[in-house]
Amino acid sequence: MKKSKMLLAAMVGTLMTGSQAYAEKTQLSALFMAQAAYSEQDIENMTTAFEKANPNVDVKMEFVAYEALHDKIVLSHNASDGYDVVLFDVIWPAEFARYGLLTDVSDKIDKPTKGNILEGAWTTVEYGGKYYGMPWIVDTKYLFYNEKMLSDAGISKAPATWSELASQAKLIKDKGIVEYPLVWSWSQSEAVICDYATLLSAMGGEFLDSNEKPTFQQGGGLHALEYMVDSIKMGLTNPNSREYSEEDVRRTFSSGQAAFAVNWTYMYNLANDPKESSIAGHVGIAPAPGAANISKASAVNGSMGLGVTSNSKNKDIAWDYIKHLTSQPVQEDFAKLSLPVWKGSYDNPEIAKGQEELLKAAKVGLAAMYPRPTKASYQEMSSLLQVAIQEALLGTKAPAEALNEAADAVADLD
Repeated sequence: MKKSKMLLAAMVGTLMTGSQAYAEKTQLSALFMAQAAYSEQDIENMTTAFEKANPNVDVKMEFVAYEALHDKIVLSHNASDGYDVVLFDVIWPAEFARYGLLTDVSDKIDKPTKGNILEGAWTTVEYGGKYYGMPWIVDTKYLFYNEKMLSDAGISKAPATWSELASQAKLIKDKGIVEYPLVWSWSQSEAVICDYATLLSAMGGEFLDSNEKPTFQQGGGLHALEYMVDSIKMGLTNPNSREYSEEDVRRTFSSGQAAFAVNWTYMYNLANDPKESSIAGHVGIAPAPGAANISKASAVNGSMGLGVTSNSKNKDIAWDYIKHLTSQPVQEDFAKLSLPVWKGSYDNPEIAKGQEELLKAAKVGLAAMYPRPTKASYQEMSSLLQVAIQEALLGTKAPAEALNEAADAVADLD
């Protein structure tokens, strides 16, 4: 969506009312992610508007890959030049609360704000009844498909179940339309956990039971990994998926080397951009499929929030910067790569313009978002599960064996 000069001017005018509070020169340090959701240019433009409204404030931005984000936040905690504002994943509040890395901002969030933001988005920043930031990115993974490839194979609509997806992929492969119809982000990282969680949720699985004991090694969790392994054995999934991140998936799909891809919201408009994609105009999007007699759709909660670090020396200014970035006008003006967290935004025809299919899929996907465990030791659990999944995908262990061993190790975590 084109950034509206009038809207940016209005934002600056609104923010100027608070600029008198910043009489002294202040530098904020902010840490962001350099992949998926908002682009670096988007965030720089948002920040420029804030700096213009507050001329004594200079924001130093740092962008890192998602895989480096968690450790950057943790390692900077006791540093003299640590961050004031950080972007954090929905899976981290429990750990960050335990170690006091983020500021509790519960008293800064009023009732109207709580009511006007999507309910599911608040899970991104909440732990133990307290809020540690503002939701900023509400996201899940969708099924993307190449409409021309499906049409060439005689397929009239996107698959409704994962079983149907495998059948369609096989048909496309058998017709010689593309060698590997499926591409995923299955590198040994959090990316593979997100795809696994999507399948697990569709197949009725759970990561943990009510006593926080592992259950992913059975039922839907086991079926999900078996599905992943089988798709490689059948030649349906690009074997390079085992090394791919989300950006690799986007590039592979956008270059016409796959009929189907599972990825975040941001890929939709990039894959439809002729400057970024050779298949622009042929990109379909749908909620990730469900499983017969179990679910109608599947989705993983991949949302992220912005928080003020507990060691920040500029907490009030940092919070004002967060309020600016997460405000409804700013989010609506930059809604091409990341959808707003505000309920009212979905009634704005300007948001829907040109991305009607995305919003249609989002209404289903965002409502079906499945959470990864809220556990202070989640990072350790995720690492163990990543290894197990990779072992199964590489064929060094059977899915059941790999998951059972991971479950035994996870059971020992606090």
